[in-house]
Amino acid sequence: MLGSLIVNGQPQPPDRSDLTAPWWSFTKTVLAATALTLVRDGRVGLDAPIPDQPFTLRQLLRHEAGLADYGELAAYHAAVANGESAWSASEMMQRLDGTRLRYSPGTAWRYSNVGYMLVGRHIERQTDLPLNDAVSQRVLNPLGLSNVRFAKTRADLQVTALGSHSSYDPGWVYHGLLIGPVSQAALLLDRLFSGELLPTALLLEMQAARTLGGPIPGRPWLTPGYGLGVMQGAVEGGFTLCGHTGCGPGSVIAVYRIRDAETSVCCAAFEPGATEGVVEAHVVEQLVQALR
Repeated sequence: MLGSLIVNGQPQPPDRSDLTAPWWSFTKTVLAATALTLVRDGRVGLDAPIPDQPFTLRQLLRHEAGLADYGELAAYHAAVANGESAWSASEMMQRLDGTRLRYSPGTAWRYSNVGYMLVGRHIERQTDLPLNDAVSQRVLNPLGLSNVRFAKTRADLQVTALGSHSSYDPGWVYHGLLIGPVSQAALLLDRLFSGELLPTALLLEMQAARTLGGPIPGRPWLTPGYGLGVMQGAVEGGFTLCGHTGCGPGSVIAVYRIRDAETSVCCAAFEPGATEGVVEAHVVEQLVQALR
C-alpha cells in the first residue's frame, strides 16, 4: 500500500508516495477549503442562501441541502462499468431529476456529489475563474503544493497509478477529480489544519460534524460524522479522525489526521483494488503508531 506519514509537519521515512493517484472524493475537502477562503475574505457567507437556490453554502458542504446523488442511478453504474463517456451535467441532472429536493434543507443528511458540483459552480461565479484556477490560486499555491491538477480526459488518468488499466472518463466526477502524488494529499491536509490557510474559527466550523450513527461494519469508525468537506468521528483509542476517503473504479485513497496533545499526525494511503475499510484501517494504524 502506498502511503505518506507526516508528524508535526515533517514527512516521515520511508516515503513511497510520489506516485500520482486519483484523489477521488478527497477532492471535496479541497473544494470545501476553497469555498471557505471566500468566507474568510468576506466574499460569501456560510449561512447565506446560494443565489437562486433554497439552501446555504454550509448545507451544501455538509451534505444537508436536500439534493440526491447520481450514484443512485443504475444507468450511471452501467455506463461507468462499460467505459462509456460521461453524460453532460445537464443530462445527468435530467436523468436524476436533480433539481428536486429530497428533503427540506438542513433537516436531514444525504451524501451528494451533485451538491459539490454546485459548490464548484459557486466558487467559479464568486471568483470569475475556472475551477482549476480558483483552486490553484486559493488553496494549492498558498499551501505550497505542486503537481496537483484536475483530470479532464482519460489520457490524464494514464499518468496515475491506474495507468492503462483504466478506461474511466474523469468527467463522471461532476465536481471535478484532482490527481496528484499521495504525499501531496497528506501535506495538504496537514497544512490546512495547521492554520496555514484558514483562521481558527473557520477550521472549527469545518470540523463541526453532524453525527451519522454508530459503528460501520468493516470500517474503523465508531461514531462517523460529516463536517464541511471532511469526514470526522471517533475511532478506537479515544482518537478523533478527520479527513476524507475517496474511492472510484479500481482504487481507494484515504487522507486523515489525528491530533493528540501537542502532536499532529497526518497520513494518506492509496491502494488499487482495495476496499474503503482496508485503506482506512491502514491509515488509522499508521496514525496511532506515530502517536505512541
